[in-house]
Amino acid sequence: MTHDPRLFTITELAAEFDITSRTIRFYEDMGLLQPSRAGRNRVYTQRDRTRLKLTLRGKRLGLSLQEIKQLVGMYDDESDAAPQLKAFLEILQQHRRQLEQQLDDIEVTLAEISQHEKRCRTLLSRA
Repeated sequence: MTHDPRLFTITELAAEFDITSRTIRFYEDMGLLQPSRAGRNRVYTQRDRTRLKLTLRGKRLGLSLQEIKQLVGMYDDESDAAPQLKAFLEILQQHRRQLEQQLDDIEVTLAEISQHEKRCRTLLSRA
């Protein structure tokens, strides 16, 4: 545990979010996190913790790392929130459309599987 309650080690963040240290370092390499150093150790601020949380939330939503980076960058921007919210809504709407299309595709595929299963059962009952 670090001395300052607002600072976190890579191990603490990895445990809290149930991810690996390697994942956190990857997000650093992508510019999503910018830890300080305390000797040889990485030290993360509350800001880094929030950025990591937003990054993981974005991944769960299916956002690309580039989209996540854009959104996380908005978190840092202290200007008017309206453009940030509009950009986020646009990204969410795009992903909603993608997921709805995937759902339609899955429903069609399931219907086809049901037809094949029915045909196979009919053929088996005749055999």
